[in-house]
Amino acid sequence: MKSFLLFISILLIASCASPTFNIQENVHEPVCTGYMAVYSFSLQEVERPEKADQRYGSKTIDILNNDKKYKFYFEDEMMRISWDVNVMSISFSLQNKTEHSIKIPWDEAAYVDENGRSHRVLHGGVKYSDRGQPMPPSVITRMSIFEDTVFPADYIDWNKGSGYSAGNWSKKSLFSPTLDIICKLSKGVYWSFEDFDKAAKSNIGKTFQVLIPVQIENTVNEYIFIFKIEDVSTRKEMK
Repeated sequence: MKSFLLFISILLIASCASPTFNIQENVHEPVCTGYMAVYSFSLQEVERPEKADQRYGSKTIDILNNDKKYKFYFEDEMMRISWDVNVMSISFSLQNKTEHSIKIPWDEAAYVDENGRSHRVLHGGVKYSDRGQPMPPSVITRMSIFEDTVFPADYIDWNKGSGYSAGNWSKKSLFSPTLDIICKLSKGVYWSFEDFDKAAKSNIGKTFQVLIPVQIENTVNEYIFIFKIEDVSTRKEMK
């Protein structure tokens, strides 16, 4: 009898206790949404001085179909230069076809953006911290190949650290937008994927230029490489 009364008492206490629920979050619900844009470029034209036309003959501009590193090239009797361009880097390979050394006086080089503004360039052999200092020329000996990168110097910034994080260098993309991330607790730049897509594709058809001065036998020839945005593809991903 006593055991039965104890069992009833336990049931009554349990029935009076507050109910508890095991709530499990939906692990499949996306936390963030990313909008991404991929830009496709072409080498549209190459301008050079009239004397270079007379001395170094006709020019060729074409696409490199079987090259895994470079996309297009320019060639005349003095040099062959291959290019690869994306929004974060401009790289090239220059082949000196002559019997003389070629110099690139970097302080005379320039990047001209889509709005016609000229920018000092920084090439791959220079530290970011020296981006405002004079740059010695690069020398390409006869019949040799030289590889390097160029980027507008004022698109590179130093971000100061804090008590919780170290400082770091950052590069601004040549064109925007390239990426926008929207999370539950933070908003992106664009209200919708449609707005992002429209902004990215508004860059189609824009051009920019890279001026490479090429010095040979004490004569500086300014080669201006004109690039064009041929297409922009966008996509949305949720994670």
